[in-house]
Amino acid sequence: MSHRTEAGVDPPTGIRVTVRSYWRFLVVVWSFLPLLVAYARDSRRFLLFGGGRRVTEADRQRRAESLLETCLDLGPTFIKIGQILSTRPDVLPRTYIRVLSRLQDRVPPDPWTAVEPIVEADLGPVDDTFDEFDTDPISGASLGQVYTAVVDGERVAVKIRRPGIVRRVEADLRVIQTLLPPIVRFAPPGQAFTMENLADEFETTIREELDYDHEAAMLTAVGENFADDPHVRIPRALPAYSTDRVLTMEYVGGVKINDVDAIDELGLDREVLVRRLEETYIDMIVDHGLFQADPHPGNIAVQADGTLVFYDFGVTGRLDPRTQDLLFEFYIAVAQDDIEAVIDAFVQLGALDPSVDRRWMRDVFELVFESLRGGDVEVYEVRQIVTEFQGTLYEFPLRLPQNLALIVRVSTVLEGVCRTLDPEFDFIAVVSEYVGEQGRSEENVRALVDRFGGDLTEVVRSVVGTPADVDGILTAAENDAVTVEIDLTARNDALDHLASRVVWGLLFAAGALSTTVLFAFSDFLAAEVTAVATLLVGIGFVRAMRRGPRGLAVNPRFTRYNMRRDD
Repeated sequence: MSHRTEAGVDPPTGIRVTVRSYWRFLVVVWSFLPLLVAYARDSRRFLLFGGGRRVTEADRQRRAESLLETCLDLGPTFIKIGQILSTRPDVLPRTYIRVLSRLQDRVPPDPWTAVEPIVEADLGPVDDTFDEFDTDPISGASLGQVYTAVVDGERVAVKIRRPGIVRRVEADLRVIQTLLPPIVRFAPPGQAFTMENLADEFETTIREELDYDHEAAMLTAVGENFADDPHVRIPRALPAYSTDRVLTMEYVGGVKINDVDAIDELGLDREVLVRRLEETYIDMIVDHGLFQADPHPGNIAVQADGTLVFYDFGVTGRLDPRTQDLLFEFYIAVAQDDIEAVIDAFVQLGALDPSVDRRWMRDVFELVFESLRGGDVEVYEVRQIVTEFQGTLYEFPLRLPQNLALIVRVSTVLEGVCRTLDPEFDFIAVVSEYVGEQGRSEENVRALVDRFGGDLTEVVRSVVGTPADVDGILTAAENDAVTVEIDLTARNDALDHLASRVVWGLLFAAGALSTTVLFAFSDFLAAEVTAVATLLVGIGFVRAMRRGPRGLAVNPRFTRYNMRRDD
């Protein structure tokens, strides 16, 4: 029985796949060997002995150009790797980012004679399936290329997977899996985690990008999320003319988002476009938890009325509700210019080592905030931080899980697009406006809850009975390293009384909050019942506070108190 492949012929045998993988391994290692030797000599001038050597900006530029040409020579898989690396400033220096970004526009198309058999194997003869078909591609990517056609009287875009690409990608993935352990072994400790996650991200995203059934589903899902937004357009997939290798969707034209001259000719306000673009992505990430993760300029267009058009949903990111909530808290911290809260959000997201030197991170984030506001960061400021914390940079505390790595990728590419349209683009201003709008939409409930929030917080604090000085120390301990030993010197029943107070106090706090929310939603009957129950709990709480010892006697001994204070 014959099995369909990309060219409509039988797949190679397992032996051929193995031989291909071994040969590909040798080709890849040989191609990257000069760069690997150069990097090794940076640490040891003569590899096995001698001191390190100074790497100049000219050296980095030359190596980046060499890496670019190597990716092009090795074909689509490594072109895709280079494209991903060009959006990861946490992995490569800025020089490499700038050079590798040219890969977005340097993918030569396959000839129509090689692509046509795929369409015919999946949909039938081209002339019988389509009313018209232009065999000159309008765009070419590393894994597929796009053509225009007419079907059932409607103009469509037809995206076709490159012939033989699956076999080549699978061979290259085996090579990457083989090379990754030794690379991670000799990488700086702070980069090992990021490299492993980058490899996982690449394998996941490239498999999704090869599956056009997945992309069709994402077009539908994201399109539904923005169905009521007149300023956002997502092409509609045509399932009857689509397979896992051929994706037919409505043709939606527009001007490339970074074509400043064409946008100006349309008379569009570029500052408005930038804000709309950023707010759309914030909606995707924070509100919907489903976002396009490859927003380079070729995948975003703008129409004459200012409508944004998003193409190519082969690479998408998904976020769970908890991550969405934490990201919203992060945006609130950014809007309030609260760097401590930003660091806390990064820690909770799993993107930052909890033991990070917070003073150093504050310095880093202050520079980042200045850049996000559109300001110029002086070179001497960066050099000062690098000089003072060289050891920390080597063991960099940033750890990017896959979903957050996609967000970093999106943010990096978007920043470049936004700066092209508006050199004075202020990301923090956009975030502040977004947070403000979210606050106004929920102010009826939030205002009532916040009205009681301070009192309830004090109630819970008084239940535990933590002295003010100790409370301040514990707050500082979250930000730095403090080790505390406590000897309990109270009677044995002290903990029982304390537990009783905690239980009654928490029940009272929960009841008061529930009553507030029920009143906010106009459920008066339920609110009255809850209020009565809360009153009874409050009586029990008061009685518990009057009984027994009033707290625990403690003798704290601080064995290490190393809290840094700002100058």
